[in-house]
Amino acid sequence: MIQTRDLSKRYNGTVALDGVSLQVAPGSIGLLGENGAGKTTFIKLLLGLLQPSSGSARVLSLDVARQGRKLRRRVGYMPEDECLPPDISAMEFTARMGRLSGLPHEAALQRANDVLHLVGLGEGRYRPMGGLSSGMKQRAKLAQALVADPELVLLDEPTSGMDPSGREEMLQLIGEIRENLGISLLLSSHLLQDIERVCDQVIILSAGQVAAQGPLSQLLGQAARSVHLRLVGDVQAFRQALTQAGLSVHGSGMQLTVEGADDQVYDAIIEAAAQSGVQLRRLERASRSLEELFLALRKSEARR
Repeated sequence: MIQTRDLSKRYNGTVALDGVSLQVAPGSIGLLGENGAGKTTFIKLLLGLLQPSSGSARVLSLDVARQGRKLRRRVGYMPEDECLPPDISAMEFTARMGRLSGLPHEAALQRANDVLHLVGLGEGRYRPMGGLSSGMKQRAKLAQALVADPELVLLDEPTSGMDPSGREEMLQLIGEIRENLGISLLLSSHLLQDIERVCDQVIILSAGQVAAQGPLSQLLGQAARSVHLRLVGDVQAFRQALTQAGLSVHGSGMQLTVEGADDQVYDAIIEAAAQSGVQLRRLERASRSLEELFLALRKSEARR
C-alpha cells in the first residue's frame, strides 16, 4: 500500500525526513513519534503535497511525485490543523469536498449526508462550523476525509483537542471504519495509547528516521525478551540448574523471571524443571507495551 525508498525532505538546510525506506501492507497503521519527528512531513509527502528533496514514494502503486492528483482522488486526508471555514455548515463543506474529489452534485450531497451520520454529526450537520465544539470539528474533518469513499485515509492527530470521552468515541469510530468499511488507515499520533488501541502495524519515527516498523504484535513480541514462571517445589535447585545453563534468573520465592524468550530458553526451563523436580504452574512470555518499546528505542538512540 505504501512503499518508500530513501525518502528525504529538507527545509532550508534543516532535515525533516532523512532516508526513509519502508513497505507497508494494507491495514491499520500507526505513525508514531514525538513532535518534530517528521510525521506531518511524511504524510504530506505521501499525499504529493510536498515534493521530496530526494528519494521516492509510491502509495496505492502511484508515484506521489508524478501522480499526486490521481492519488488524492483515492485517498482521504484529515489534517491536524484547524482548517474548517467557520461560516458554512458541515453538510455544505463535506459535499463540496466530495465534488472536488470528482463526485457528481447529487451523489456528493447524499454521500455527505451519509458520512456525517456515520461520524455522529447527523443532527448538527446544518450548523455553521464556527459554532461547533472542538470534538464536533474533528468529526467534521473526519467526514470530509471519508466522503469520496477512499481506499486509504491519512489521519493526522485525529484526537487532538478532544476531552477523554470524545477521544474514546473517536478511537472507537476509527476502529469501526477500518473493520466495517474495509478502508486502510494511517494514523499519526504522539499518543501511544491511540496507536495501540486501533492499529495493527506501526511506524516509529525519530529525528526524521525510521526507528522501528512492522506488525505491532511482532515488534512487541521481539521487545519482550523474558519469561515469567510460577513454581512449586525446590526453587533453589531449579535456579541453580538454569544458572549452570548460562541463563539469568530474577525474582524471589515461587515467582521467577528468566531472561530470553527463544526456543533454547524454553528447552532449558523444561530440562531444569525435570532435573530439580519442580512443577511449572505458570510459563508465560513477558509482554511489553508500546510505551515500553518506544522508551527503549529512545534510550538506544541516545546511546548512539
